[in-house]
Amino acid sequence: MRRWFIVVCSAFLLMGSGCTKTEKERMATNKEAVNQQTKIMEQEETPARKQFVFPLTGIETEQKPNHRVVAVMINNHPKARPQSGLHKADIVYEVLAEGDVTRFLALYQSEKPEKVGPVRSARDYYIELSKGYNALYICHGWSPGAKKMLESGALDYLNGLFYDGTLFQRASFRKAPHNSYITFENIEKGAEKQGYTLNAEIEPLPFFLEDVQGLAAKQVKIAYSNRSYAQVEYQYDETKGKYVRLSAGEQTIDYDSQEPVLIDNVFVVEMKHKVIDEASRRDIDLTSGGKAYLFQKGIVREVEWKNVDGRILPYENGIPIGLVPGKTWINIVPKLSIVDYQ
Repeated sequence: MRRWFIVVCSAFLLMGSGCTKTEKERMATNKEAVNQQTKIMEQEETPARKQFVFPLTGIETEQKPNHRVVAVMINNHPKARPQSGLHKADIVYEVLAEGDVTRFLALYQSEKPEKVGPVRSARDYYIELSKGYNALYICHGWSPGAKKMLESGALDYLNGLFYDGTLFQRASFRKAPHNSYITFENIEKGAEKQGYTLNAEIEPLPFFLEDVQGLAAKQVKIAYSNRSYAQVEYQYDETKGKYVRLSAGEQTIDYDSQEPVLIDNVFVVEMKHKVIDEASRRDIDLTSGGKAYLFQKGIVREVEWKNVDGRILPYENGIPIGLVPGKTWINIVPKLSIVDYQ
């Protein structure tokens, strides 16, 4: 583009003083047109930055994002797969419930899926994780500890126990307890009915745009148990620059649209787990900090995690680490030895 501009300008100079007044006026007009075209092309090469960014993804947006975070408990039993709405979550926590089956806590702010589910019951540590974002908490059922927390005002919430068949609908293609779904329209209706606000100022997560440094990690495996349904895998897609996720060897996709779950940050954190009752419910230490792996752009870094005002964030040598703009999945594991990467 600039070489072409120089050639045109040189032509003006060579024509120089021998031109008539009319010719000089015409050349001046042409030169102005060249300047305008140059400006347009430079603007096209460097798009203008948008004014705002979504607080949980770091993605630019034209309008100020002020929608409250919505946290939904999503079933991950093999009979609940594939789920609906996971691909639009800004952040997903994957944590063991009872036995070797995990559940998802999906946080939505920048995008709203039409529906989410299957929705599952609450546990106290999922509520604690939601408190870090002052989220509107969506569940269907609860443990005794979670019931006590929610009824004491820990968070605003909608529980399918009280709205089964109204706000929450049962899908005909699955059996209970793997068939409870809720639409975002009904989440907003329920919030309005309960007098919950859906507007909020959200403290943004730290993001960075620099190159990621570390060891190559194109494939990540997490074995919550030896059973195939409890095996999680992340594979780095070079063309997309993101990780795809698999459960039991099957890619995690959206049930309705068939869109894949694509992830920019995979954060695997080691936390102490303890079984606390005969139902095999757990207590998980969300506060003490500890070892972690951070996977970004096909690269891994051995880091630490800290709980900062209820948010689980990566640190290195006591300094906070930025996330790559995009979607983040946080796998909470009882020990890092169940994680393998290459």
